[in-house]
Amino acid sequence: MVQVRDAYPLNELGKVDIIRWIERLPGLEQTPENHQRLLQAAEFAKLYNNTQEEGMAIWGESYNRFFTGLEMAEILADLNLDIDTLVAAILYRTVRDGVQTLDVVAKQFGKSVAQLIEGVAQMAAITQTKATTETSKVLGSKQAQQEHIRKMLVALVDDVRVALIKLAERTCAIRAVKNNEQRRDKVAREVFEVYAPLAHRLGIGHIKWELEDLSFRYLEPEEYKRIAKQLDERRLDRQQFIKDVTLQLEQEMQQAGIEGEVNGRVKHIYSIWRKMQRKKIDFSEVYDIRAVRILVKDTRDCYAMLGIVHTLWKAIPNEFDDYIALPKENGYRSLHTAVIGPNAKILEVQIRTYEMHEQSEFGVCAHWQYKGADKASGSEGYEDKIAWLKQVLDDHDNSYNFGAVAEEMAHDIAQDKIYVFTPDGHVVELAYGATPLDFAYRVHTEVGHSCRGAKVNGRIVPLTYTLQTGQQIEIITGREAEPSREWLRPSLGYIKTPKARAKVKAWFNQRDRDKNIITGRTLLEREFRRLSMSNLSFKAVAEEMGFPTLEDLYVAAGSGDIGASQALKAAQRLQAKEQQTTQYELSSSWHHELISAPKSTGKSGEIEVSGVGNLLTQMANCCKPLPGDLIGGYVTLNRGVSVHRQDCPQFLHLQDIEKERIIEVSWGQKQAATYPVDIRIEAYDREGLLRDITTLLASEKVNVIATQSRSDKASSTAQMQLTIEISGIEWLSRLLARINQLPNIISVHRIVDSNA
Repeated sequence: MVQVRDAYPLNELGKVDIIRWIERLPGLEQTPENHQRLLQAAEFAKLYNNTQEEGMAIWGESYNRFFTGLEMAEILADLNLDIDTLVAAILYRTVRDGVQTLDVVAKQFGKSVAQLIEGVAQMAAITQTKATTETSKVLGSKQAQQEHIRKMLVALVDDVRVALIKLAERTCAIRAVKNNEQRRDKVAREVFEVYAPLAHRLGIGHIKWELEDLSFRYLEPEEYKRIAKQLDERRLDRQQFIKDVTLQLEQEMQQAGIEGEVNGRVKHIYSIWRKMQRKKIDFSEVYDIRAVRILVKDTRDCYAMLGIVHTLWKAIPNEFDDYIALPKENGYRSLHTAVIGPNAKILEVQIRTYEMHEQSEFGVCAHWQYKGADKASGSEGYEDKIAWLKQVLDDHDNSYNFGAVAEEMAHDIAQDKIYVFTPDGHVVELAYGATPLDFAYRVHTEVGHSCRGAKVNGRIVPLTYTLQTGQQIEIITGREAEPSREWLRPSLGYIKTPKARAKVKAWFNQRDRDKNIITGRTLLEREFRRLSMSNLSFKAVAEEMGFPTLEDLYVAAGSGDIGASQALKAAQRLQAKEQQTTQYELSSSWHHELISAPKSTGKSGEIEVSGVGNLLTQMANCCKPLPGDLIGGYVTLNRGVSVHRQDCPQFLHLQDIEKERIIEVSWGQKQAATYPVDIRIEAYDREGLLRDITTLLASEKVNVIATQSRSDKASSTAQMQLTIEISGIEWLSRLLARINQLPNIISVHRIVDSNA
């Protein structure tokens, strides 16, 4: 609802009577000192006014600096602000418009007043910035930008009074643009997106409602008029209904011995429209068009009155909210309920204490009033108020634990985020400690790649410079997009954010793709060859690991994104799948010769033998298979089933000459602790070589079954063949890698054919 102000008091000459104006200011401590300071400020503002129309007092006209200052002071006096704040409000437009300087104000009215005006001017500079469409696409949605602006305001406002003066100034601004269509939409949009939410966060309800209604009136004139008309049409009936309800509640309150008052509550037009949109309902379905507010002395009486209301009228399900037990994030506390009132008409009832009501209407300002008489003392109480403001705006718990919150909030805001400007005036949110390079990559990846330097507030700074809230950053770019590898070194301090670091790494990964393909292929082939697993398809391994192509697998291995052990695990999974699906055909003669019992799966320790009952199994000495290897079985005449690797030369030969004796075998669930395996080591001969190898094997708790070695004096090399006991492929891979790191080692690999 648009607020209507009283005309300024006039003297016999038809001009504003400043003395009478000061005397009627609400919330002002009427002392000679306060009168003198306000009179001095008003005379100063009038001296530098931009028009001679001092007597203009018709609301809705385009006010000058003098009247705007008086109006701002009235709004702030209504919020119980101190004398410095009122003086700063009166003088703000004089300084903002460049008619006088802050130095002059500081000399005549004090440093505190000058600092308040400077802070308000800084807030104005932030919210007047606009972003280009292209930048908006890069830096996020409009809603996100508005939230960044609000957070930036919090980070910059060291004095809570600065935010309140700015709210008063924007309230005056939106009142004054009624007949100025050129500026109306711009001011309304800014107020709606930034300052109405800011007033809500501060809990200053009556300013928030006025800002929302006026913004809505200018931005959505047809919707505003439609709802306003519907309210007017039913105003008389609604007023009589509220009068009857109020009288009935007052009588019940007296009978219950509860002190308090009952008033009709005005529902604001924007809040009606918003509820209609949110719930997708018609005007007639908005329950709180008819509403009363009950004010009592204490919380106990709130719940007592709630009981009375619910006794008188039937409550509507799901329309009760207890904001006393669970306050809103801005500190708002009240009981809300909706009932079917007299004549079956819907009625909303709000119940709160007088203190809660002051908090609802005046937010942080009301909190000052209830804190005591330290409003402008600069004492610990004032620091508490600053902490509370930051606590509310940063969505912290509204517990009002002032002693602990002040230091905590200062740390949180300083350490969490910073807010800086692009050259176009767009606000960018960055992590605390961010550098110009972090900013460049936040704006756009190509801007970061091409960054060659940076300016902060027009001054060239190093790329390791630590940015601070409120600074304007300009990135100097080169012709080619080519970052430096030094940017990735944490010790040098070029990049602090993970996203920027990831983008630099991605650039080098892409540029080095061809190199990484070669490196990765070499690495994997060497590892699989070392383990004698060269019969596997790397393409199948890539698919098993989720890489679109084989080249992508090589790139990941070459760049270090995956290790050989990960590829090895994928290969083992493939072998297990293949082992399950591989079938060996047995001839009918062999089948009838050996099988007299029903078909079953035999188990012998770690090996499962399919279709031949419980047969003895043994590992073939020629290839010494390990768990994870693809294996096959050969039925011997006297020694049961001999288990071979499927790529064992001897097993392949047996398949050709005695196919009927080949059977399917697989690794069982319970595997033996260790298996013998042969490895071959080639190294440049040196003293202590064998000792170092055996020491390493001992540290890995590897049992050595046999060892052979010989030296070649001509080439100064030594070759060793060891038979060791190992539990599986993965352990073997790690062991071979560790042996390969010993000094003078040329190569180390697994031997599949011990005769080779």
